[in-house]
Amino acid sequence: MTHRMPEDPDYGAQAGATAVTDREAHLAGAQDALLRADQVVAGYLPGVNILNGADLYAREGELVGVIGPNGAGKSTFLKAIFGLIPIRSGTVTMRGEDITNLEAHQLVTRGVGYVPQTNNVFPRLTIEENLQVGVFQRPKRFQERFEFVAELFPTLAQRRKQRAGSLSGGERQMVAMARALMMEPSVLLLDEPSAGLSPLLQDEVFYQTKRINEAGVTVIMVEQNARRCLQICDRGYVLDQGRNAYMATGQELLHDPKVIELYLGTLARAR
Repeated sequence: MTHRMPEDPDYGAQAGATAVTDREAHLAGAQDALLRADQVVAGYLPGVNILNGADLYAREGELVGVIGPNGAGKSTFLKAIFGLIPIRSGTVTMRGEDITNLEAHQLVTRGVGYVPQTNNVFPRLTIEENLQVGVFQRPKRFQERFEFVAELFPTLAQRRKQRAGSLSGGERQMVAMARALMMEPSVLLLDEPSAGLSPLLQDEVFYQTKRINEAGVTVIMVEQNARRCLQICDRGYVLDQGRNAYMATGQELLHDPKVIELYLGTLARAR
């Protein structure tokens, strides 16, 4: 079932999606969620909000995608969850614990990993040293975690002494994802992991994201490549002007006529 948030009173008559009221779909689905964000309001400048009451939840083992037009607040949402910008109202909880506005290092120790879109490796360090940075809070676990990420990214293990700055954009993205996995996160936040990559490398990123999820890590992925994101995710959100516009399974969003008309066509042309 595709849920449209009740911004448009005529929506139910316009499209095949099912309208909901008062966040009922979110509240019902978010019960016992691993991570949930409720009515988050956040922004970069005083008095200017980018997020205007956004909701999100991810259950254990889910792969959740967040799509929407440029400026919708997708990356801001991840940064707010990860404590990189202040949440002005609303809450973020992890296994029932309030983690709203905790600092990034505190979130990492609680099982939240984050991969930013850009500047996500240390170019002067080797691949191995980048991974050591990822586990600096628990250095004794390096070998154990290195073996785990080596199974997911065998090429990185083979080239562990190579400087990250000499890698391609796609390879750097793999290093960034591997480093975020070093602390054994329960949930991994990915901010547009395919941005700026060739179609072939984009496919590799989506393939690896799915493998990470299948290895037991809950993934929340913001993506501008909306179609590919929806193809692999269990559930998806469409964010627009800092608010939830739609929520459904990835396949339902991918084939919903109104979502295609309003978002997928526009996003495809923007790429």
